[in-house]
Amino acid sequence: MNILHISAECYPVAKVGGLADVVGALPKYLNEAGQEASVIMPFYDVTFTQQHQFETVYEDAVFIGSDNYKFQVLKLKDKAVKFDLFLIDIPQLLFKDYVYSYDDSLRFTAFQIATLKWVQLHRNKLDVIHCHDHHTGLIPFMMQYCYRFENLKSIPTVLTIHNAQYQGWFSHERIDMIPEFDKKHIGLLDWDGSINPLAAAIKCAWRVNTVSPSYMEELKQNANGLESLLSHEAAKCSGILNGIDTTVWNTETDTFIKKQFKVTNNVSGKKANKKWLCDTYGLDLNKPLFTFIGRLVYEKGSDLFPVVFDEFLQEYKASIFLLGSGDTETEQQLTALKEKHSGSFNAFIGYDEALSHIIYAGADFLLMPSRVEPCGLNQMYSLTYGTIPIVRSIGGLKDTIVDITDGGFGFTHMDTTVDDIKNAMHRAMVFYENTTAFRKTRKRIMMIDHSWDNAAQQYINLYDSLKNE
Repeated sequence: MNILHISAECYPVAKVGGLADVVGALPKYLNEAGQEASVIMPFYDVTFTQQHQFETVYEDAVFIGSDNYKFQVLKLKDKAVKFDLFLIDIPQLLFKDYVYSYDDSLRFTAFQIATLKWVQLHRNKLDVIHCHDHHTGLIPFMMQYCYRFENLKSIPTVLTIHNAQYQGWFSHERIDMIPEFDKKHIGLLDWDGSINPLAAAIKCAWRVNTVSPSYMEELKQNANGLESLLSHEAAKCSGILNGIDTTVWNTETDTFIKKQFKVTNNVSGKKANKKWLCDTYGLDLNKPLFTFIGRLVYEKGSDLFPVVFDEFLQEYKASIFLLGSGDTETEQQLTALKEKHSGSFNAFIGYDEALSHIIYAGADFLLMPSRVEPCGLNQMYSLTYGTIPIVRSIGGLKDTIVDITDGGFGFTHMDTTVDDIKNAMHRAMVFYENTTAFRKTRKRIMMIDHSWDNAAQQYINLYDSLKNE
């Protein structure tokens, strides 16, 4: 089958979160399984596009209202990724050094229209169009109901919801951004009085999936207003747990980490990476090292970290290191903690891909007290690198992490509260002191298979189910 993935992000081109990791890995594994998968995304002015060469394969223009936006479809010339990569270059809208801004409705609507104009040239070759999140949510509707694209309506569409909290809302006053269609279908675009691209995609896509089975069920109870819609469309919805790209996340070949290691020599390998972290950031190598990697936003529970870390370090002898950025107030509070708990706490405010790999390789524990976690990839990375996760039991975290007391290999808590997080960390500290059990568990988690192979086959099965519709 020929599958086209449409996304706002794709690693290593442009990454804001887990969406990029999925779109950068799934097509590769589909190709290895005998399919023909490719990706199309916006062209951003970022390091990857500056360092690689592209060829123009199509030129046209997008008309939105009275405005005319010329665009090119560019194809990556080299083999930096293991699939055909196409980028939509709309200089007036997409040629930015960022992926997202405050209001991206015009940018991503133009991207979707331009993509479909190019798709029309290849419609006879495509078996499935796979859309990712609200940034591509208008595509299933436009393929079915916009006059300009009516020759695409027979191509099956799949929507993957990576995060339902963000839905791409915009006012009905901007309905003229969408190519002409019979207004009797306008209800398919509307949800709660606004144009809602994610809701439209849920209504119009042939199949809908989330990035973990538990997240699919949770959305029927808490989906930022889309609960009843997802319950109504349940017959075409499912959950497929993400995998991780084991060519990128591999302790034996990872060029970012300070010492590569295998399961058999993980003690020395992890110690070398932990030593580098502790030496570099002024922490004690002999204390258990708790870490966090991610966005400092409410959904991740990071607003509680200043209080959690302050209280925990007053009670226990441990080291804590954080890598992330986001909420300004949280950043400021964490920065203040660096002085108050010098030698026990440090933080890198920002993001550094290489540093994230070293943290996974050197840490003893990884914190993920998320309020919302559709799948989570960080906990899978940490398992692969021998770092024991401490997670809230929700979404994909619930599907991947089993508590030590239940015969598992991690530490879970039920709620995102200061006390729950601290209690889970304390249980982890007690476990750390049992060197034999700790090392046995570390070895065990490194052997868990979270590769994309199984997930890719589930997607192939999903695509196959569309053939007779």
